[in-house]
Amino acid sequence: MVRIGFVGLAVFALTPWASPALALALGAAFALVFGNPFAGQTAQAARVLLQTCVVGLGFGMPLAAVLRAGATGIGYTVAGIATALMLGLVLGRWLQVEREISLLITAGTSICGGSAIAAVGPAIGARAESMSVSLATVFVLNAVALYLFPPIGQLMGLSEAQFAVWAAVAIHDTSSVVGAASMYGAQALESATVLKLARALWIVPLTLAAAAYVRHSDPQGATAGVRVKIPWFIGLFVLAAVVRTLVPPVGVPLLDGIARAARVGLVLALFLIGAGLTRATLRAVGLRPFTQGVLLWIAVAGLGLWAVWQWVPA
Repeated sequence: MVRIGFVGLAVFALTPWASPALALALGAAFALVFGNPFAGQTAQAARVLLQTCVVGLGFGMPLAAVLRAGATGIGYTVAGIATALMLGLVLGRWLQVEREISLLITAGTSICGGSAIAAVGPAIGARAESMSVSLATVFVLNAVALYLFPPIGQLMGLSEAQFAVWAAVAIHDTSSVVGAASMYGAQALESATVLKLARALWIVPLTLAAAAYVRHSDPQGATAGVRVKIPWFIGLFVLAAVVRTLVPPVGVPLLDGIARAARVGLVLALFLIGAGLTRATLRAVGLRPFTQGVLLWIAVAGLGLWAVWQWVPA
């Protein structure tokens, strides 16, 4: 019966009545009450579905729009990453968080949430327990962001362009960036997706830098050979935008249909991501690491909101 209920909610996530916020809440509530009956499959399925849907969104955006959105917020992206890295390491030392965990939480907040942690962890030889604590911390905050950012943006009177920059800079994972932006508006969704993908590309240099840092300070702390996972779907997203730009008018309705299907698929992906918030996940969150994650996130979100308010045109 538990499996049937889970599948039923997953199907509901594909209907017009399901919003990104509702889908995430349903997945989390089900997992916390009944557990995740497909715990071994949902994480991988959510990751693949999310990346596929991001590529699908590219079919709805001409390349010129992608380049324009990327150029608009690239400076804020770089500044946000640099600020988060510096503050994260300082906070971790101040709170006396274990260095390995502090580095992982900082990486997850700076770049791309769980994806950054999954990339940096093996590169620095992180223990499984450190990975679990860091992933759980970022996961919880990422879920909270989906609900907090849209109402805060509306309260502050942010335009869709301003909200897109803020969400892309201050929310951890691509899933919640896309989910929050889709709740704010179509323009916000397009711009936030581009900016978030540009931010995700920094996984590569960050992973190499983290491995070098650990190897320098502790030669036994990092793995001998660093294998960096490059986010392939970002290139496919750009390729999809190129197809949209070059396709003749007769093909535009088909590409629009793919983009609409991708937005529906994103809601299902958020349901599957929510189903990962089990009681075991919450138990893995330690007080000091969670405090570091919260304070760092508040600082990045607050500074990002101030910068957007000051310098991003409405």
